[in-house]
Amino acid sequence: MNDNQMQSLGEQAVDVLRTIFDPEIPVDIYELGLIYDVQVSEDADIHILMTLTSPNCPVAETLPVEVQEKVRSLPDAKEVEVEITFDPPWTKDMMSEAARLELGML
Repeated sequence: MNDNQMQSLGEQAVDVLRTIFDPEIPVDIYELGLIYDVQVSEDADIHILMTLTSPNCPVAETLPVEVQEKVRSLPDAKEVEVEITFDPPWTKDMMSEAARLELGML
């Protein structure tokens, strides 16, 4: 897989992430700033580094699985790994301007 294909697959993964919503906040997880990194390897493996709004988030068990399954559904994706981190911990400052605007925080 060349650099353009890797970039395209990464963009497709981000498009999928924008369809997944946090159940407590009506904004997608990408705009919320829960996705820290999306890496695509030359073998079309995708590694997603993400966080949750809190360690006690009610979807701590299901959200990473949903992310993995939806990104894995991309035709060109091979292995998809979702890694959860709380370093740095998520804050509202990580939300995009669009997310803050949508939630009336601007």
